[in-house]
Amino acid sequence: MTAATAKVEKTTHVIPFDRLGRYGADWLDSRFHFNFSGVAAPMGFSFGPLRVWNDDTIKPHSGFPMHGHRDMEIITYVRRGAITHEDNLGNRGRTPAGDVQVMSAGTGIMHAEWNEENEPTHLFQIWVEPRQANLKPRWAQAQFPRDDRAGKLLPLASGEEAIRTANPEALLIHQDATLYGAMLKAGNGVRHELPEGRIAYVVLADGDATVNGEALKTRDGAAVFHTDALDIATKNGAEILLFDLPHPQGR
Repeated sequence: MTAATAKVEKTTHVIPFDRLGRYGADWLDSRFHFNFSGVAAPMGFSFGPLRVWNDDTIKPHSGFPMHGHRDMEIITYVRRGAITHEDNLGNRGRTPAGDVQVMSAGTGIMHAEWNEENEPTHLFQIWVEPRQANLKPRWAQAQFPRDDRAGKLLPLASGEEAIRTANPEALLIHQDATLYGAMLKAGNGVRHELPEGRIAYVVLADGDATVNGEALKTRDGAAVFHTDALDIATKNGAEILLFDLPHPQGR
């Protein structure tokens, strides 16, 4: 194949919601962007340090009983409803829609996640590998009013020093990565620069959007690489999450 006929590698790979891996129980409906619990998913085992992006619907008065994790940064973003967390460190908290909680599993933590509401809870559970093992376990949560994200990408969780200095409200994760959230009105857009050696994973929590010209519907994902920027736009309005991540081999 000559240089003239070689195809340029596509830089935005869309993962439709209806292609995600799926697990169902009487109290839980889960969709997986990445392989999880023996279920195959479109993104395989990882995208850089991003290891899990689960799209969970939990029925009222049910949830995940006490179980353990270690050496993982676990971010929970509630789309609708609320989730109540409890762990063996003595933490307990309720995280409602639009807010975020982060758990550094570190050397080991036991926790339960329960929907104590009278309506289903819809959330994203996101796992990213830490930059080092055997960290001290911790848990935190923060409010992120949707109005604060109107028309811009607001850092929700980050381990990048410059991002956290400029946005001290962002929750700490132990990885050189930043999870952003944005609320876009109809006809609006936002641009995110992607420096050398960075990749991005985008999930549309609600609405419609294009990412570098590729169309996404509600709960679709997109892996973005080999590009200098992401241009995101919406016709009818959108709630967007964007995870800016280090590329494991650079670019």
